[in-house]
Amino acid sequence: MRPARSVLLVAALLLLGLVLTPATAQSAPTVPTTQNAAASPVAANGQLKVCGTKLCNQQGKTIQLRGMSTHGLQWYSQCVTSGSLNALATDWKADVLRVSMYIQEDGYETDPRRFTDLVHSAIEQATARGMYVIVDWHMLDPGDPHHNLARAKTFFSEIAQRHRDKNNLLYEIANEPSGVSWSRIKSYAEQLIPVIRAKDADTPILVGTRAWSSLGVSEGANESEVVANPVNAANIMYTFHFYAYSHRDEYLQTLSRAADRIPVFVTEFGTQNYAGEGANDFAMAQRYLDLLAAKKISWVNWNFSDDHRSGAVFKQGTCAGNGPWAGTSSLKPAGVWIRDRVRTPDDF
Repeated sequence: MRPARSVLLVAALLLLGLVLTPATAQSAPTVPTTQNAAASPVAANGQLKVCGTKLCNQQGKTIQLRGMSTHGLQWYSQCVTSGSLNALATDWKADVLRVSMYIQEDGYETDPRRFTDLVHSAIEQATARGMYVIVDWHMLDPGDPHHNLARAKTFFSEIAQRHRDKNNLLYEIANEPSGVSWSRIKSYAEQLIPVIRAKDADTPILVGTRAWSSLGVSEGANESEVVANPVNAANIMYTFHFYAYSHRDEYLQTLSRAADRIPVFVTEFGTQNYAGEGANDFAMAQRYLDLLAAKKISWVNWNFSDDHRSGAVFKQGTCAGNGPWAGTSSLKPAGVWIRDRVRTPDDF
């Protein structure tokens, strides 16, 4: 997503003491009931792997994951709590949580230790609830992933080393590259993936695509460049992002063609414009979700916060008030719509 940000909001949160500190972030998570854990997506599917153009579970069955992305941890870590994650796992019945850690925009580069610890905490909390976790290296501006290659090697080395024995992770190594060629993104991936594989041989890796992960469409290209020149690595997928109000039939058709040729995971989408704001286009969004269901393409919605924009699922003030998290009373229209669709999981 490519929105403007509110400095005043961040300052207010800091003054109120609502932004998690690393010490707070590392506190022990509240674990759901044994019944919920036993029925969890991870209990049902185990270690995921890429098989052909699909995502498969440990039995080799093609599956579709559905879930939510956090907003940037530097702004909205107060929305990622034991209560909110319990609701996501048990009320929303989500399969996957995407942990969105911005690199710039007051994120990782300002305090690598703090933000790495926040990600560790989110991984542990999602794991305790039986959900899969996408570790999102949320590079955005600058759009060249090489700008953060050294940082990415450091971060993913630690994440992979600590969590290598877990069976519920996916690594998203470049959120939305922009202004660079596919060959440049491919080069980044082929330098970073071996660093991860030295620590963790099994976790699927999600590779961002050109033009804000649109498979190139937003910069006048299409999926053919990736199909013709794929990343030289195994057990990987390519990411696609869409915002239904802005991204119309050309994007939908590109996604449909691409999914027949390469493994695709929709790691971010919204029902609004590309900034995650404005009117909801639920009809166009449903066309996308119908395609994703038909082709077993996993998806994650943006975003699980109470940001003022229409794309944040909670009404403003929900996170500061610590809920209520379950049900629909705290949800904006997009939140009600997406919760209904997360709650209808794939047949694992």
